[in-house]
Order: sequence, then structure tokens, then C-alpha cells
Amino acid sequence: MNNLPESVRSIVDDLNDLKDPILASAVESLCLSKDFHSLSSLELLNQLLMPVCEQKMDNRFKGRLDKAHLSGCPQTIDNCKDSSERAYLPTDIVSTLSNLSFIEEGLNICILGPSDSGKSYLAKALAVMACFRHMVSYEHCEPFLESMVSLKEADYAKYQKKIRHYIKLDLLVLDDFLLHTITDEREIKVLFEIMEKRNELSRSTICCSQRDPKSWPAMILNDEVSANSIMKRATKHYTVVIQPMNEQ
Repeated sequence: MNNLPESVRSIVDDLNDLKDPILASAVESLCLSKDFHSLSSLELLNQLLMPVCEQKMDNRFKGRLDKAHLSGCPQTIDNCKDSSERAYLPTDIVSTLSNLSFIEEGLNICILGPSDSGKSYLAKALAVMACFRHMVSYEHCEPFLESMVSLKEADYAKYQKKIRHYIKLDLLVLDDFLLHTITDEREIKVLFEIMEKRNELSRSTICCSQRDPKSWPAMILNDEVSANSIMKRATKHYTVVIQPMNEQ
């Protein structure tokens, strides 16, 4: 920094005082660059602002991952491909989904397969990718419904605020969908409300289940209308079947 002109040192000091060390570092590096005087105005702006933009985008991405309960998830879409361990059906379905256009179009995805087949991995990989541009949440269905019912009983105003949040999310992932029978009508009503209103607003939902959708109504007792509606919403668009190769 001693090699910097006084005017530039002053700018760098001011930026550091404003707690913008990234831009301060960019100014310092650029002014010390041998190409500094040969750069056009647009090139100077690009080199100054690019590090700042990249850092802000990275921070926003990390913040979205944290809010989505996906911080530290290593899942990547590149690992979701046919192999000696598993096959994704229909053919090329992962490639079709990986551009995330289903989110813009408000389409749902139902991912089916036995335990440890890779359902959660695929759902998380898609959700992590989506966090670059979208608001996302990854939830385990059973504890999610239980917590929503408890909140509804304890503080209805907070419940309404929370339900609006989940309804408006660009992507909601419900893992372990209907893993166990739902006998609490309050949980059924919460699930129905979320699925129904997200469908009305064209918001994408991913449901991961070990069970064939035909068996879902039997998992939602005492409410055949809601059960059929939930099944139709969840399976309305894309259905992905992950087939372990040793079971073929």
C-alpha cells in the first residue's frame, strides 16, 4: 500500500472505515496492476465491481442455504446419474430437471424409491442449485407438520405468518413424505392447506416418498377428499423413480 498515490490510499482507507474491505482490496490491487493505465473506463468498473458482486452473491447464496436448512450439504446434481448402483427413470429426467425451469413454471416433482435409493440426495441437489436464484426450504414432512400444528395451537398469528412464508416459497421440499400414517386431522389440514395454496400460486413442491402414491390415501385417515387432493397435487407434473440396480 506504500506504493499507492496519496489520493488512492485515502480512498482505500475510507472504504475500510466504511467496512467494505472487498472493494478496498479491489481498488488497491487494481491501482497496483501494470495494466491499470491501459484499461478503459468500463474495464476499470468491471474489475472494481466484480469482486464485490461475487462476494455479495456468495453471501446471499449462503444465507439462502441457511434459511433452507441446507447449509453444509455436499449434494451435487452431477452425482445424480445412472450408475451400477441406481437408475433414474424416466430416462434423462435428471437432465430435464437440472435447468430448474420447473420452478419458474410452478411444477411439482414426486421422487419415489426405496430407502437409501438416493431420493433425498436428488432433492437436496436440486434445492441447493435453486438457492442461487430462489427462496427454498427443505423439511422432513412429519416433524414439519407436528411443529406447524403446535404453532397453530400456541400462537395463531405466528402460524398464519409462517404458513404464508411456506406457501410463497419458490421451492418447498417435503422429504419422507407420508412415511407414517397421519391420524391427526390437524396435520392433514395443514398439509392440505400448504399443497392446495401452493398449487394455486404455481409454487413448486418436491415430495420424496418410499410409498407408491396409490397407497397415500390410506396413509391419510378420515379425510378421503384431502387425501386425494394432496396426491393429485404432488403427482401432477413430474414423477421420478429411482431404481436400485440390485433390485432389478
